[in-house]
Amino acid sequence: MSVGARDAAPAFLDGSPAAADAHARALATAARVVRDGFEGADGPLPPVTPAVLDRLLDLDVAPAEGEGLEATLALVGDRIVRNSIAVAHPLCAAHLHCPPLLSSLAAEAVISATNQSLDSWDQAPAATHLESRMIGWLGELYGLGDRADGVFTSGGTQSNLMGLLLARDHAAARAGCDISRDGVGGAARRLRIVASSTAHFSVRKSARILGLGDRAVVEVAPEQDGRLDPIRVEAVMRDLAAESLIPMALVATAGTTDLGAIDPLEPLGAIARRHGAWLHVDAAVGGALALSDRERGRLAGIAAADSLTVDFHKLWFQPISCGAFLVRDGASLQPALIHADYLNPELDDEDEGLPNLVDKSLQTTRRFDALKLFVALRAHGRRLLGEAVEATIDLAAEAARLIDAEPELELARPASLNSVLFRSVPRSPAGAAELDAINEQVRLALLHGGGAVIGRTRLDGRVHLKLTLMNPATGHGDLRELLARITAAGAGVARAGLRAA
Repeated sequence: MSVGARDAAPAFLDGSPAAADAHARALATAARVVRDGFEGADGPLPPVTPAVLDRLLDLDVAPAEGEGLEATLALVGDRIVRNSIAVAHPLCAAHLHCPPLLSSLAAEAVISATNQSLDSWDQAPAATHLESRMIGWLGELYGLGDRADGVFTSGGTQSNLMGLLLARDHAAARAGCDISRDGVGGAARRLRIVASSTAHFSVRKSARILGLGDRAVVEVAPEQDGRLDPIRVEAVMRDLAAESLIPMALVATAGTTDLGAIDPLEPLGAIARRHGAWLHVDAAVGGALALSDRERGRLAGIAAADSLTVDFHKLWFQPISCGAFLVRDGASLQPALIHADYLNPELDDEDEGLPNLVDKSLQTTRRFDALKLFVALRAHGRRLLGEAVEATIDLAAEAARLIDAEPELELARPASLNSVLFRSVPRSPAGAAELDAINEQVRLALLHGGGAVIGRTRLDGRVHLKLTLMNPATGHGDLRELLARITAAGAGVARAGLRAA
């Protein structure tokens, strides 16, 4: 079968030699387009603005007659790939947005071509068993015990939602409420989530989705280093009990988004147990430390987690999307289970008892993302991935040292994981508000000029710039070049501001 008058080749992988050849040619063309789109780039993005891209992509996205794959991919290369962020470029350092391993890109091609759906065994037989093996290995990696289980997810937001869903239903059941039957009401209105004020925003989003609302999230201010103070958390727990409120969950973070702070997991686990709270550990960032012999000790206490978030499209260097949600007791996944006659019927005498992973997931149709991680680990080995994680941590420490030595930059905090917060402080006098504006403009000047892609956030109420070092191949010279561009941009913005004044 062919689709379109200009497409002589088969349109589907139907098992024929012609289809296999067409598939190989299509992949080769796509690879060439990516190569040509990024080749020779001076920065991680060409000089471009949203307005320019809006005009450039003012296209007929669904023409009545197709123009063929070669012409279409040429258009994609010229207008889309060339105007995409080059995540592997050493001057790309804004977000937890990693360069993917080539081994995992090869796995992506297999995932897309086989198009398995991880909801039922008869849509993904081998994939079902491999994902289960990968979940079993992850449970061992984090020391969750013999009853551990889990499922691959789209990333940290979904995993955090699942953790708080289980925590909500667990706490409600202990209070005599059946939320799956009656919804959120009664004692469930007294449920509270205790978390750092720097916990990922998906904690608050989850509270809304789960019908608990913003008031259910009790935020605890962290210490100067970004870590929760167990004494302060204990006091909050006692205050909740005094008000007849139920601490359904304590959320600990292993690697905050800005400072890379790792909460003290062991004492927080003890507090959670003492107050009957579900311990959810968001290790979307810091979970990769378990790969490193040098760094894994920083996750001490993670085995006490009732549930755990880990993202592989961060410091495990996997293509988006790829994450996992793990639980210490597989039986706690029960709230995710709903039977559908066409998909995962309840077992009876005639049923074959196929292992359907939809029983554990919030998603129905789901990609075979576990294959990417499997291929990367088998191809490179756990040790090499751990060394790559260590390299990004060392890069951040080196960047912090260089920033601290530069008079026109101001380091905010020592580096913890792979992120560094700082400010541009040009030598001309400037008040706090003016420095905020300068730092906002520095980021945008570099972004729209194509010089570098760096992050921006707030710390202690003031605008800060942020480097998130995700590429272990970045070198000392690359860091110096990046900081030189930032310093020059700061001086330029300051001069322009003085002229305008």
